[in-house]
Amino acid sequence: MDTVVSTVEELRALQLDRLRWSLAHAYENVPHYRKAFDDAGVHPDDLRELSDLARFPFTAKADLRDNYPFGMFAVPREQVVRVHASSGTTGRPTVVGYTKDDIDTWADVMARSIESAGGRPGDVLHVVYGYGLFTGGLGAHYGAERLGCTVVPISGGMTERQVQLIVDFRPRVIMVTPSYFLAILDEMEAQGIDPKDTSLEIGIFGAEPWTEAMREEVQRRSNIRAVDIYGLSEVMGPGVSQESGETQDGLHIWEDHFYPEVVDPITGEVLPDGEEGELVFTSLTKQAMPVVRYRTRDLTTLLPGTAHPQFRRMAKITGRTDDMMIVRGVNVFPSQVEEHLLTIEGLTPHYLCVLTRPGRMDELTVQVEAASASSTPEQRAGMARDLAARIKHRIGVTVRVEVLDPHSLERSLGKAKRISDQRHLR
Repeated sequence: MDTVVSTVEELRALQLDRLRWSLAHAYENVPHYRKAFDDAGVHPDDLRELSDLARFPFTAKADLRDNYPFGMFAVPREQVVRVHASSGTTGRPTVVGYTKDDIDTWADVMARSIESAGGRPGDVLHVVYGYGLFTGGLGAHYGAERLGCTVVPISGGMTERQVQLIVDFRPRVIMVTPSYFLAILDEMEAQGIDPKDTSLEIGIFGAEPWTEAMREEVQRRSNIRAVDIYGLSEVMGPGVSQESGETQDGLHIWEDHFYPEVVDPITGEVLPDGEEGELVFTSLTKQAMPVVRYRTRDLTTLLPGTAHPQFRRMAKITGRTDDMMIVRGVNVFPSQVEEHLLTIEGLTPHYLCVLTRPGRMDELTVQVEAASASSTPEQRAGMARDLAARIKHRIGVTVRVEVLDPHSLERSLGKAKRISDQRHLR
């Protein structure tokens, strides 16, 4: 296990030292960063204190795609022991690389994350995150082994088998996307298994935004303590920050490896702790592919540490700047819809936001599922009215709500699809 600093003062000194190294490493070995720094009129030597980082240019996902596949690597390709990549569904895939030391660092921060969540050596840990080019499965796997857990590397899908192995292998910890865990709970109940009777005590949920209402739903239906984990491939993978299982009050960022900033999404201005904006990360120890001021598009707030007081917390992700729907001038995030959906009795947590433009104006239809196939048309109409009214009153946008039969919406094995933009189908 890695060792961590114990005070904020020690952390700031370590960050400054590591940040100077990381900027110089990127500048000297990655042509993209050399040009970007030169164009911005800055040099790694200009970093004399942490606040000087604001003078350096941002990195965006487009920069990684423009340098596909290995142009962002800062070491010879022969020193890269593993690559991961995004799916590339919106363009070229985003490729990331790791040296042996990077893999060790990743295992360390993941082990630290699992331990913070409440995992312990000897626990059976059920990994449902996808393996392969996606960083989730292997990131969780190596961290769990580093901590000393017994790993069940089942990956996603085969929901009936997921339930069978949970019953047979009796894992204490599960790592999974929250939306797919709901599908697992549904399958347990369909098999006549009470989720509260299983061995599961801790759920480490990540890879997609989820709300406090979702946490309450999960904990009400099972005996697990649901905690949040955060990461992204471009910065490392899962394990960049972790919510404590004791406090459940936001995610502590492992700031000895990842330096966070929150900026205004429009102006790029660095915001003080406590103000919401777009999360930006600079890697401090990555060898194969350092990132400088990477814009995550995730919206959050930086807060003082609690369970790990030397590290700042980030509030739960409220949404993404690229997931935001603008409906008749109102900014709407899927997580806001989910928050109100879960307050309506008789509806499941599964939903899809459908954007259309039948005329000159955008329209939003929220498709949800009834919890019971026996609910009457009158009951479904009442649930639809209640949800539409809550969204109108709390978010300020008029929506149509369609209450569908149970299991009508597609279940995702990874990140849940929450938006279907059909405005181009006119």
